[in-house]
Amino acid sequence: MIFEEIADFAAALPGDRALAGLDLGTRTIGVAVSDPRLSVASPLRTLRRTKFGADAAALLDLCASRAIGGIVLGLPRNMDGSEGPRCQSTRAFARNLARLTELPIAFWDERLSTVAAERALLEADTSRKRRAEVIDHVAAGYILQGALDRIGYLRRRG
Repeated sequence: MIFEEIADFAAALPGDRALAGLDLGTRTIGVAVSDPRLSVASPLRTLRRTKFGADAAALLDLCASRAIGGIVLGLPRNMDGSEGPRCQSTRAFARNLARLTELPIAFWDERLSTVAAERALLEADTSRKRRAEVIDHVAAGYILQGALDRIGYLRRRG
């Protein structure tokens, strides 16, 4: 099931299961995972995109092996908040993925996540080659951490 609101997504999550965060690109998918308590996101890996079926199978295998309880997809809105072709592509990916899994799926506004990831990697004095290798899953970590922070806030409020 796909949730537009993070509060509805949080309410649908099973207890003590980690989340996966995805940064969908045209050639790659950055993947991050959380801890089961939903407090910390960790960049995991970058998958090379091929066909949807193969991409979905790889993601769902990863979700099964890590006991993932839900998926957060970065939604690449334009800076003015509008949705363009990349958002449409992300929403289509989510619809197709939802047909293959019972895991709840949510969107998280990913504006500037890649900029933040790039800045963090630069501050860590990461080489240009290494930044290119890890930027997508570091960006997925930023996306997932934003969603985790919001879920944590909602749960503390009661």
